[in-house]
Amino acid sequence: MPAGFQQLGGERITGTLALSVFTAVLGSLQFGYNIGVINAPQKIIEQDYNSTWIHRYSEPIPERTLTSLWSLSVAIFSIGGMLSSFCVGFVSEWLGRRKAMLINNLLAFIGGGLMGMAKLCRSFEMMIMGRFIIGAYCGLASGLVPMYVGEISPTSLRGALGTLHQLAIVTGILIAQILGLQSLLGSQELWPVLLGVTVLPTVLQMALLPFCPESPRFLYIVRCQEHHAKSGLRRLTGKQEVSDDLAEMKEEKRRMDMERKVSIPELFRSPMYRQPIIIAILLQLSQQLSGINAIFYYSTSIFQTAGVESPVYATIGAGVVNCAFTVVSLFLVEKMGRRTLHMLGLSGMCVCAIVMTIALALLDSVPWMSYISMLAIFGFVAFFEVGPGPIPWFFVAELFSQGPRPAAMAVAGFSNWTANFIIGMGFQYIANVAGPYVFLIFAVLLLFFLLFTFFRVPETRGKTFDQISAAFHNHPPTMMDLDLGLDMELGKSSTELDYLGGEGNEN
Repeated sequence: MPAGFQQLGGERITGTLALSVFTAVLGSLQFGYNIGVINAPQKIIEQDYNSTWIHRYSEPIPERTLTSLWSLSVAIFSIGGMLSSFCVGFVSEWLGRRKAMLINNLLAFIGGGLMGMAKLCRSFEMMIMGRFIIGAYCGLASGLVPMYVGEISPTSLRGALGTLHQLAIVTGILIAQILGLQSLLGSQELWPVLLGVTVLPTVLQMALLPFCPESPRFLYIVRCQEHHAKSGLRRLTGKQEVSDDLAEMKEEKRRMDMERKVSIPELFRSPMYRQPIIIAILLQLSQQLSGINAIFYYSTSIFQTAGVESPVYATIGAGVVNCAFTVVSLFLVEKMGRRTLHMLGLSGMCVCAIVMTIALALLDSVPWMSYISMLAIFGFVAFFEVGPGPIPWFFVAELFSQGPRPAAMAVAGFSNWTANFIIGMGFQYIANVAGPYVFLIFAVLLLFFLLFTFFRVPETRGKTFDQISAAFHNHPPTMMDLDLGLDMELGKSSTELDYLGGEGNEN
């Protein structure tokens, strides 16, 4: 972690906090790696499927069968993620955040082992099952990591540290793109190693997790273990006096004890939670329905049209932009706020989608438009990582208090994975019908999400979980009123101002 990051947001980052966040986001790194790893070696793996078919049936695999097997190999990852993400709430409450991440690594071992041994065993069934199991691992990790990081982070650093989840995802994608080069592991002989190497961060995370404290919020509010919660707070903050942090948890627990245990159906039935869960779902949809996967789908052919000799390196360049602007978001999220950055990202992506549509439509008649397309791709990716990439992942953890948070994380994660699956399965068919104008569909969706964010999504920067939750309970549904209500709430008590570290009145 950079030295300059030690004092980010006016808070000192202790070694224990840095270790805990780093260890947790190793799960996010694997998530990103397994998203990106399957693309580069596609043709080589398809050839191996054909060889397996010939070995079994003494004839080449039918083209439609090969297409179906490959589509299943790719899509079943999302199915595994969809199913397991719905279990995040139950697993995190049953085992605790840290132990759940530890046990989740068993899925990564099994999935990585099956994929790595598929070629040796001449079994595409092992490959498909491995993709399903590693998808289940990633579905749990996509909920457990931001939940844990959000709960152990100081209020003033919660946004910046939460962004590391997305940074690890895009870093994982970039590593997969680089290792997938044919000169490295993307060859006919080494592609099983490329898929099986996902077990390495698993080993590292399992070795480091025992040195990380359990979430103090979980220990105090869910398990009622005040002594252990205090011990964890002291390790994470480096302070012996943690009464202020404990007071915030006590107030949250007091409010939580006044309400019944929140189930997933109650999130939608109760007026108290209905609006926050709708916001959480739509924020997740704004990420997956933004068209980012479509941009990467078209990027190679656009780079080829532009005359790039090695389009794969240009695609890696887009991955570098991915990582770079996630870092930019990390430093901006506590200065500009979540809502502002999300709107900036959505509006920038909307403009880039329109430019992309125009450039693709004119590509045949105006050859230099291919370079405009390249700029639009890099701009689209950059704006995605400023807002819709990182922010939805940890926003949901801030909209809910400890009671409904696990259920809300499960619903939001399921929404994200479902949208991911729909885009993965449906985009190619829509693109075949609409051609370059498919990006106009995304531009319209981005405009809708921008307007929704402007009118309905509150700013959560510098606010405690309890204050954000209380504002939804006590105020009407207009987000402009909600922000004003939050500021009025902050003015009621000097104790609450202490929770915010002096940042609560900034908008």
